[in-house]
Formats: sequence, C-alpha cells, structure tokens
Amino acid sequence: MPSFRNKRRVPHTPAQMFDLVADVERYPAFLPLCEALRVRRRAASGEGVETLVADMTVGYKAIRETFTSRVTLDRPRMRILVEYVDGPFRHLENRWAFHHLDNGGCEVDFFISYEFKSMALGLVMGAVFERAFHKFAEAFEERAREVYGRGGSVAARA
Repeated sequence: MPSFRNKRRVPHTPAQMFDLVADVERYPAFLPLCEALRVRRRAASGEGVETLVADMTVGYKAIRETFTSRVTLDRPRMRILVEYVDGPFRHLENRWAFHHLDNGGCEVDFFISYEFKSMALGLVMGAVFERAFHKFAEAFEERAREVYGRGGSVAARA
C-alpha cells in the first residue's frame, strides 16, 4: 500500500498551521489536484474537537474522482485525522500533527496511506498522486505565507 510522510519546519505557530489545514473549503484554491471540496456536515463533540464529512473531487487531465472522508479536527492535541468513507479507494488515511518548536515556529508532520480499489486507476493515478503529495507541503507553506506573512526565521525544511 503506497504511503508518504513529510515533516517540515515552518515559521508559523501550530495553531496557525492547524487552522490553515482545517480550512478545507479553501483547498481548491491552492492544493494540487483538488478541484472541488464540499463539506456535507459538521459536528462539534466538545472539548475542542470537531468532526466533518466532506466530498473532495480530484482530477488530472480527463480523470475526475470524488471521494468522501470523515475529518476529525482535534484542536487540543493539534492533530487532524482524515478517514476514508466512500469513493475510488480501498483505503485512505491521512494524519497531520503540529508540534511547537522552541523558536516559535512549528514542525508539521504529514502522513498519508492509500490504495485504489481499481488496479487500473491505481496505475494511472498512482504516480500522479505521489508527485502531488510531494507538492502538498509546499502548497500549504505557500498558503501560510499568503495568509500569515513570512513569519520568523525558522529553517524551511527539517
């Protein structure tokens, strides 16, 4: 099963980066392959945890696929968990963690594992997904610069 992990240091606070990743409705504006995102429902479960169910449409050339995920926004622990509900995957799990750094920035830990239901779709989209995941961190960093400015002087990469 393909997986990808990336840890990066950014000059923004964990709360800022959490908010940026949690703002899923904005993904189509800056995230590679993301063409549309619709939140079906939101539910606060207390203690700073919110769960939402969202449909994301990803596309590459003539291929378009929509999948549904449950997203758990755990603000007290600065973690976001994305779990697959329905669509073209057999498995999809995505985890984010935001760790405070002594210099005021944060380390963003991104992990994703996935497997397509269709071997043919996996062959066509697998390499495209791999390249896109490498660009995800850069896309979020660029979005953070647009939203929050340049921030402090933290090394760009761990």
